[in-house]
Amino acid sequence: MSNLLVNTRDQQFVLFEQLGMESLLEAEEFNGFTKDDLLMVLNEAEKIAVNVIAPTMAEGDKVGCTFEGGVVTVPKCFHEPYKKYTQGGWLCPAASAEVGGQGLPSCVAFAIVETTAAANYAFYMYSSLTLGAANLLDVFGTQKQKDKYMYKLFSGEWGGTMCLTEPGAGSDVGALKTTAKRRPDGTYLITGTKCFISSGDHDLTPNIIHAVLARIEGDPAGTKGISIFVVPKYRVNEDGSPGTANDVATGGIEHKMGIKGSATATLNFGENGECIGELLGKERQGMRIMFQMMNEARLNTGLQGLEMASACFERAVVYARERVQGNNILAGKDPDAKPVTIIHHPDIRRKLMWMKAHVEGLRAMCYYVACCMDKAKVAQNAQEKDKWNGYVELLIPVVKAYTTDKGFLICSMAMDVLGGYGYCSEYPIEQYLRDEKIATIYEGTNGIQAMDLLGRKLRQRDGDNTRALFSDIAGNAAAAKKVPELAASAAILEEAAGACFALADFMVEKTKEDAAMAYLSAAPFLELFGDVVIGNFLLDAARICIDKRDAIYQGKGAVTAEERLDVCRQDTEAAFYSGKVASAKFFAADVLTSVKARCEGIRLCDKSAMEIAQEAFTY
Repeated sequence: MSNLLVNTRDQQFVLFEQLGMESLLEAEEFNGFTKDDLLMVLNEAEKIAVNVIAPTMAEGDKVGCTFEGGVVTVPKCFHEPYKKYTQGGWLCPAASAEVGGQGLPSCVAFAIVETTAAANYAFYMYSSLTLGAANLLDVFGTQKQKDKYMYKLFSGEWGGTMCLTEPGAGSDVGALKTTAKRRPDGTYLITGTKCFISSGDHDLTPNIIHAVLARIEGDPAGTKGISIFVVPKYRVNEDGSPGTANDVATGGIEHKMGIKGSATATLNFGENGECIGELLGKERQGMRIMFQMMNEARLNTGLQGLEMASACFERAVVYARERVQGNNILAGKDPDAKPVTIIHHPDIRRKLMWMKAHVEGLRAMCYYVACCMDKAKVAQNAQEKDKWNGYVELLIPVVKAYTTDKGFLICSMAMDVLGGYGYCSEYPIEQYLRDEKIATIYEGTNGIQAMDLLGRKLRQRDGDNTRALFSDIAGNAAAAKKVPELAASAAILEEAAGACFALADFMVEKTKEDAAMAYLSAAPFLELFGDVVIGNFLLDAARICIDKRDAIYQGKGAVTAEERLDVCRQDTEAAFYSGKVASAKFFAADVLTSVKARCEGIRLCDKSAMEIAQEAFTY
């Protein structure tokens, strides 16, 4: 059930068989939907992804965006699909019906995004930033601001952005120099420059609404003195139409390695002293407000890693099953041996298995975070709500960093499977690889995510979030140990999780007494953490699948290994379930076995990288 973008069967498995999201439909917030409704929506998402968006991917990359005479133009092939995408309601499927959404559970919205964004991520980015700006207004905007801007953002009629980064400041948001000067009517004059602004300027929509961080004159330095403002590209007339230009000038667009169809702009606010912005929320609450959009963006970026990894893996499998090259190594020196497809070769099998296990684990982790968001929404009490929100907070940096790091490796490994052809633009693997790389950098580099996990997230709620998560993992490992086929894998997970949890406590203490050592190991620690989390989801899936797989075997009268293999060759469900079991066992043996040793390596507290002179890095 692959469409060369995602495995839709695995999507459905994670949603309905693993996460059990049908129980969510019993809650008042979602009881207007049935499982069949959601499957229909996912099917329609697949259609628009395959038939409307995917055809824009190669051309959008080849043409890219242009900047001439101060005007940014996106690839022409984007325009009609963008209208179909937004008019079809795909921009905000999880938003409430009151603002133009469908009110779908977030986990279903994540599945929609995985499919549609895998078709062309550069195209998807325009709607992603727009939705983020709309959500900010929904939560923090006044009714007047909502009427003026929000509804047009949710519909996709107008575009949206978030403007944080400045030249020279980079990820140090507190060093921003953009200022806001009060005007008598309660609005502000905005002056400053923002760079690396995704969707910063384009011709897809007649207006763009920027969420801009700035410091009101006289407010303190650092992040505590930052406010956030709504700044339209064009001022809005009384009838709601775009009016005169608002002194927001595009200084240029970046020429990039990937996502070339996405306009990454430098924006100059108030060059003529006439850029007017409206305060969003209260003064000096800019960072707190913007963190909502940043967290959404980080989850979306994590999905970017999954989406491109999934698409590359699906293509690698198809290629490996079709490409004939070399004899089967098991044939030895048999002179009559015939060439076989490369999927018969052990090295290719191992690469495909590594990709398969990681893609399935990443999908489960991403969807799980969305499911936690849904459960927090329908929670019956504050304690339950805090629990699910706590899991979301804890896992956001892991989703963003771990998924994009592994996603890039999966794209690279898919290229290895295709060999020289993978390196050529005849196949889309090389574009996916280029498009994916930025995901490890923007929305807070993965190094920053690792520092966030170590320095903030592990300690939240006095460490209750971390303890609860690892308690869940321990419970899952204990249940899996009762299944004979999974007992060995479960023991490996149990040991890995125990080592990781103990290291988490060790690292938190080290941040207090030896910060240099702790943060030197922040990125390796996040990787360990991610390995344990997705290893847990893979084992959980395997436990579910074994009974279903064995029921099929029993129904077919398959007893021997060869008989069962024959069943899998003819029955797609048997093949799917047996493949999920294999993913868990492979990941445990290949990845989780090294976790304890890597934890011990971190405990050595080596600080060589910090202790040597800077000059030692070069000669």
